[in-house]
Amino acid sequence: MKILFTFFNPSGGMETLNRTRCEALSRVGIECHLLYTNDGDGKKNIRAIPTFIFKDEDKINALIARENYDAIIVCSDIALLQQIKRMNYGGYIVFEIQGLGTYEHARLILEQMKAAILSSADGLLYPKTAHLVQMLTAAFPNKLHFCFDDPVDTLAFGYTTYPKKSFPIVAWIGRIEKNKNWREFLRIGSKLRERFPSLYLWLFDDAELFEKSELEDFYVLAAELGLSDCLIRQSNVPHELMADYLSLIGDSGGCLCSTSITEGFGYAVAEAMLCRCPVLSTNSDGVKAFVIPETTGMFYEIGDIDQAAELATTLMKNEALRSRIVNEAEMYIKARFSAEKYASHFCAMIKRLEKGQKQKNRF
Repeated sequence: MKILFTFFNPSGGMETLNRTRCEALSRVGIECHLLYTNDGDGKKNIRAIPTFIFKDEDKINALIARENYDAIIVCSDIALLQQIKRMNYGGYIVFEIQGLGTYEHARLILEQMKAAILSSADGLLYPKTAHLVQMLTAAFPNKLHFCFDDPVDTLAFGYTTYPKKSFPIVAWIGRIEKNKNWREFLRIGSKLRERFPSLYLWLFDDAELFEKSELEDFYVLAAELGLSDCLIRQSNVPHELMADYLSLIGDSGGCLCSTSITEGFGYAVAEAMLCRCPVLSTNSDGVKAFVIPETTGMFYEIGDIDQAAELATTLMKNEALRSRIVNEAEMYIKARFSAEKYASHFCAMIKRLEKGQKQKNRF
């Protein structure tokens, strides 16, 4: 069997997802290829997976005709979905949604996509995220739905011991854009600096993907809050090194702070837990798959800077609670989000598509 996964660019959570699931599926005998219509720095993370980066329609059509894929998973790119349908591709076309920003934005985008999805997709694929489940089942009651957890690389990505830093680190991972809510991270960091004078804030992002006005505001706010001397922005860190960074952050006595308004899945949170780095997060929907309050992490009310600072302080000072949370979180991610489970669900999806096609051919 041969599968093609497509997305706009190799960056962030989608680059992680595509690489992780290709590796998982290859272990059960499924050949996987990747198609990105735009370049991105995350391509440096991809090894031993046939990867194509172009948007020319003729090149895409030639690729699909040559490789004869059994199924194509198109994530978010409605224009590509329609293009593949127009070329009379004979395999299965699954439209995937991993996240569309805030709830209101997602609702508007889905309304715009609806007609194309109805006419071009054989099924829908998405993670177990409440707002996605609710919107997609309501909008597409007659489509095949495939809803299961995304995989986390529990084999190669995990905790590594390093010498402990002499200062605590609170980290943030995301893009400098409104939905990731970076302003809240800076304000929480400012509050924590009052309690932990030696604190450093490490921010990990993609220097190629940001909203220009947001980045300008970022530097202005950082200066206003007096964070310039303790804020370190690290861009385009190779994925394999993120496990080292997250392990260092956890061992420093710090934590990961996730401030998103809405998340579809939230790889940063899951990977922090794998690396024994405690997590403080907004209840951004997708992260509910990982954060069980007081058990695998902590939630704070979005916008409540004082509460966030208080909970972060508890995570950083209460060693017994911290130890219990990182132990529980690491075990939980390994048990629920293994690549093997994803491969099993994916194979079941293909069988269901085959069954649906056979039933369709009877009429």
